[in-house]
Amino acid sequence: MNGHDQPSGGRPKTAPARSCAYAVIRRVFEQDAWADRALHGEARRHRLDARDLALATQLAYGTVQRKATLDHVIERLARRPAAKLDAPVLAALRLGVFQLTFLDRIPAHAAVGESVELAKRDAPRGAGLVNAVLRRAVKEARPIVERLPEATPEQAALKHSHPEWIARLWFGTFGARAACELMAADNQPAEPSLRANTLKTTARELAERLPAHTLDALPEALILEAPFDTFASPEWDAGLLMPQSRAAMAVARALAPQPGERVLDLCAAPGGKTTHLAALMGNRGEVVAVEKHPGRAEALRKTAERMGATIVEVRTADARDAHARAYDRVLVDPPCSDLGTLASRPDARWRKAGRPEALAALQLDILAAGARALRPGGTLVYSTCTISPAENERVVEAFLAANPDFCATGLGAEVPIWKHPTMPQYLQTLPHRDRTDGFFIARLQRA
Repeated sequence: MNGHDQPSGGRPKTAPARSCAYAVIRRVFEQDAWADRALHGEARRHRLDARDLALATQLAYGTVQRKATLDHVIERLARRPAAKLDAPVLAALRLGVFQLTFLDRIPAHAAVGESVELAKRDAPRGAGLVNAVLRRAVKEARPIVERLPEATPEQAALKHSHPEWIARLWFGTFGARAACELMAADNQPAEPSLRANTLKTTARELAERLPAHTLDALPEALILEAPFDTFASPEWDAGLLMPQSRAAMAVARALAPQPGERVLDLCAAPGGKTTHLAALMGNRGEVVAVEKHPGRAEALRKTAERMGATIVEVRTADARDAHARAYDRVLVDPPCSDLGTLASRPDARWRKAGRPEALAALQLDILAAGARALRPGGTLVYSTCTISPAENERVVEAFLAANPDFCATGLGAEVPIWKHPTMPQYLQTLPHRDRTDGFFIARLQRA
């Protein structure tokens, strides 16, 4: 246990899970840290077991996701702008209000008392304010949130804690009802799915060792049924599994690489799809994985080694560079706004760098580079983990207009439950409809 959590009397004043979540919240909003990386580091520092890690994840991710709604409640109850509060006071208030407003199994006295103790540790003079606001929040927070309207994008953005630009995008794309359902799904826990590494094991074998069940539709997929610390498990160390959503698994399956083929994977880190390609090929052939950032490329090499994907060759290069026109299949998985993974990447919605309009030109350039590397008759898959027409169907349509030797194949007919709402030749998974990440997948064939 962290020394800060243990007073002189020997009994902890704050549970390790709450202390961990509080530290993550502060790192995200004060140091611009990535929530998943901060959580991983703080969980190790606090020595959390699987159950405490599950609670810390729920608290940290939920608080980061619900920031806009929580700040609205705090401002109503504290009668002052959230931005004027000291950082540790605001972090403690956000954590406490989240528990009181959105969780049912947390005792109010624990949510209030431990949040006050966290504030006392870092901002002693602010602990009284935290106590006063949270005592009001016990009765008043939920009614404030329940009365929030959602008829307009601006109202829905506050109620469901999304930037207004995302709410406007989805209202315009899907209509008000579906947009609100989609934003509500973003605030639920992410799908607890794993991919069995079939180079070393099977899903059925793993299901006998883990609290998980298999799926008929995806033979390598597992769904966890109880808290499980994947990254601290012997199965992770042995390369038997990879955390991956069902939608992400569909990408490699859409490319359908065959043993003995040459495959190019552009923007390949962190390697979930790269190693899936190698597994589908039975480790026979060649997968060239291109990653621009040296640190991510090195991590990808280690992932491939741990997973036993010996046919993977990692190259540190810009995906837009020229590649030999010699590949049977190409996967283009470019940087995107991450709007399909807001449940598992809770801070992504607050990062300005992910705007669709700033990414579409780069995505089209990488798609064109991938196409130039494809042999005649070859197959190319363009995929993003976002829900944004500017980055998805419009990029593909612009590419097809400029490249008449390519055509889209009917993925929607092969996977009808995930077909695109208006363009059935593509796939578009939607978290509120499909209970998995939001992915766009287009498969293109060269004449």
